Amino acid sequence: MLDANPQLKVVANMAVGYNNFDVPACTARGVLCTNTPDVLTETTADFAFALMMATARRITESEHYLRRGEWTKWFYDMFVGSDVHGATLGILGMGRIGQAVAKRGAHGFGMRVIYHNRSRLPAAIEAECKAGYVDKATLLREADHLVLVVPYSPESHHAIGAAELALMKPTATLTNIARGGIVDDAALAKALAERRIAGAGLDVFEGEPKVHPELLKVPNVVLTPHIASATVATRRAMANLAADNLIAALGFGPHAGRPPNPLNPELLQT
Repeated sequence: MLDANPQLKVVANMAVGYNNFDVPACTARGVLCTNTPDVLTETTADFAFALMMATARRITESEHYLRRGEWTKWFYDMFVGSDVHGATLGILGMGRIGQAVAKRGAHGFGMRVIYHNRSRLPAAIEAECKAGYVDKATLLREADHLVLVVPYSPESHHAIGAAELALMKPTATLTNIARGGIVDDAALAKALAERRIAGAGLDVFEGEPKVHPELLKVPNVVLTPHIASATVATRRAMANLAADNLIAALGFGPHAGRPPNPLNPELLQT
């Protein structure tokens, strides 16, 4: 793409994650890269909780049952799921969105919150989130509901694979709102089919918009098409910030020459 567009000056991602950019290659050609952090934090955290709760309470599975016309009577253990309130919430990746998810769990649902991150958060932030730092293995073993919010990178590729899934409780759920590729979708589909974990909620997939065919066969999964930030207000804010980045990078507007969110800011110093 860069070779085919030698006059390209700036690319603006309408997202926080930017694994779709080859930033070193852009930098080498003098192409500025930008993204749109902050404006989608709270909305994405809301969706993470919605997806986690839908998974825990088997919303999709029970809706399909109803729509197929199979609900002919009520019985006491019909689609029993797992509680969210008072459960242990595990968060892998404790950036802005991870912290927002933690606050919802701790303050809104009385959850015990544990997390693992590349580096431990300052004590003041841990206290604000009511979150305790643990190693990754402990996170996997103790979480009743595991939420993935880690950025995608070569290091985080398949951070959740067969070995990690084997550490989780058979009653646990997994929610991924981060990026496809962080979870080994084939291994997850197998674990779900064999009921080695209770369920999964997935907003992102490897090779999306394609979805691993085995994930489409298992009933204990909630699938959404990468819509965690999809509210009118948030998408408008993302689009406006992306436009502000472009305008400033091209030398116009109040921030001319200084876009709000550069990913390779070293180019601005030349």
